[in-house]
Amino acid sequence: MKKIAAVVLLALGAALVGCSKNETPAPSAAAPEPAPAAVTKIIVGLDDNFPPMGFRDEKNELVGFDIDMAREAAKRMGVEAQFKPIDWSAKEAELSGKRVDALWNGLTITDERKEKIAFTAPYMENHQIIVVAAPSAIQNKADMAGKVVGAQEGSSAVDAVKKEDAVFKSFKEFKTFGDNVTALMDLSAGRLEAVVVDEVVGRYYVAKKPEEYRVLDENFGTEEYGVGVRKDDTALLEKLDKAMADMKADGTSARIATQWFGKDIIK
Repeated sequence: MKKIAAVVLLALGAALVGCSKNETPAPSAAAPEPAPAAVTKIIVGLDDNFPPMGFRDEKNELVGFDIDMAREAAKRMGVEAQFKPIDWSAKEAELSGKRVDALWNGLTITDERKEKIAFTAPYMENHQIIVVAAPSAIQNKADMAGKVVGAQEGSSAVDAVKKEDAVFKSFKEFKTFGDNVTALMDLSAGRLEAVVVDEVVGRYYVAKKPEEYRVLDENFGTEEYGVGVRKDDTALLEKLDKAMADMKADGTSARIATQWFGKDIIK
């Protein structure tokens, strides 16, 4: 009997050992994922030599129409707008590389850019105007044949000019510059005979020196400005659109525009 009892006990022990080896331990409760950090600022990429949209004043502080618009929109979104001057010809790379969160500096909405950038609703219209020296004999696009023409590198002015293939091919030379100010300086110095530039910039400088510059009646087309963000940053895009729509509805955008342009140019 003792032998039988011993055998039974050994069998039960082996069974228990087997169960303990094969039994899967109950999974421990997963630790909750930490909540994403609240966004407290957006970094706005801009060309800091693009008056009156964004530029440096005599105190070297960033000022301009788009600067004021961005600050107001950011305030309504509950974040701070931090401005970062960038190489405007590399703006898409700066945005996709997450070195900036938004491009807000007279950025023209184009089909080509839409492939890489998500845009807010347009907030103003612009033209690509032609600026010449006041005494110049150039009166229209046809007179630009055989002339040296300039524009800012990476700007929509370059695209607008190249779209008009016959006019573009008629130029003696087409030069690009790091910024519009340098192009206009070359025009004053006689190294260029015409500059194609955003209307908001061109008219700003012409108004400052009406005896030096003249704007032709013809231009290289109408375009719209929008704020550019990364395509996957849908939350930011939605918040920007709402803030800008509210600014337009309550007259804030019109007030800012009037301060910089003397009239409401908001679309």
